[in-house]
Amino acid sequence: MIYEDYYIFTPGPVAMSQETLDIGAKQTPYFRNQPFSEVTFRCEALLKKMLNAPEGSKVIFLTASGTAGMEATVMNLLTKDDNALVVNGGGFGQRFVDICAVHNIPHHDFKVENTNLSNISDSAPDQDFTALIVNAHETSVGHLYDLQALGDYCKKHSLLNIIDAISMFVTDSIDMQKHNIDVVIASSQKGLALPPGLSMVILSPKALAKIHPVQSLYFDYQDCLKNAERGQTPFTPAVTIMLQLHARLEQIERDGGITQSIENARKIAEYFRTQAKDLPLKEYSRFMPNAMTTLMPTDGKSATDIVNDMENDYKIMICPNGGALADTVFRVSHMGHMTKDYTDVLIKALHDYYGKS
Repeated sequence: MIYEDYYIFTPGPVAMSQETLDIGAKQTPYFRNQPFSEVTFRCEALLKKMLNAPEGSKVIFLTASGTAGMEATVMNLLTKDDNALVVNGGGFGQRFVDICAVHNIPHHDFKVENTNLSNISDSAPDQDFTALIVNAHETSVGHLYDLQALGDYCKKHSLLNIIDAISMFVTDSIDMQKHNIDVVIASSQKGLALPPGLSMVILSPKALAKIHPVQSLYFDYQDCLKNAERGQTPFTPAVTIMLQLHARLEQIERDGGITQSIENARKIAEYFRTQAKDLPLKEYSRFMPNAMTTLMPTDGKSATDIVNDMENDYKIMICPNGGALADTVFRVSHMGHMTKDYTDVLIKALHDYYGKS
């Protein structure tokens, strides 16, 4: 199979545990029954617990990528009567801008750079907004925003707070009540370390009150919520990934809960960054999450060449950047089933690579 013996340090998909892989190798079971409904109910309960979701919150499961969760949320919660402040700090912020434009949602493209938005109360445009939309971790540049400052800003101005936590859930701190968050969008192939194809949208009571009829069969949140009452989805779910999600959430709970999961990711990120300090590489962002490290070569090497050489010569997958940063930045994920021993493979390869230069 292609790349099956490669080490993977890309920010999705990520390295998966043997327990997750074993579930994926089993026969997919029938799902329109009570046992599968119980799996769905348990996944919902654990997700809400890990996010400290407000009482009365609900979870929607979508058999689709994270972008579908982003688009479906905009479709179902916002209308032409809204005015969304969309934080655009990179490729994924731009994606939210594009989604709002496609669905004719009034919005302001709030372009930001080199800030974690701890000063959003001073830097945000002086307009009457109804919602804030932000990728908590702008994965294209490895940049984590200040969720507390964003939440305080939303509370002060009575804004609906929509957070894409796709590439920081279970690796970095996010608390719906503490951070005044109304919507959290998560996905399977990042910190949860599952195959791609499943998105989860956690909705607070305030967000639930905003749901309205939409011109969509597959992404109708009203229909999703109706089916969720019996632990089901309107259409065929990603059954096997749901079973893997159930096992993964139970694993996190068993191993010390979300706090321990975040601490593990922090230690791996800190370890990697410390071990890479003597290499001709510079950290790109001042506000990096535990989930990922973005690095810039300081010796004139092309970041794209480094990515290709790691793949071809060491069987290690790290992640290139796109656009204007293609030759200047590459990304290393700390998400998934990551250990120091696994991380050492990349550290050793980088030192060997630069030793040959």
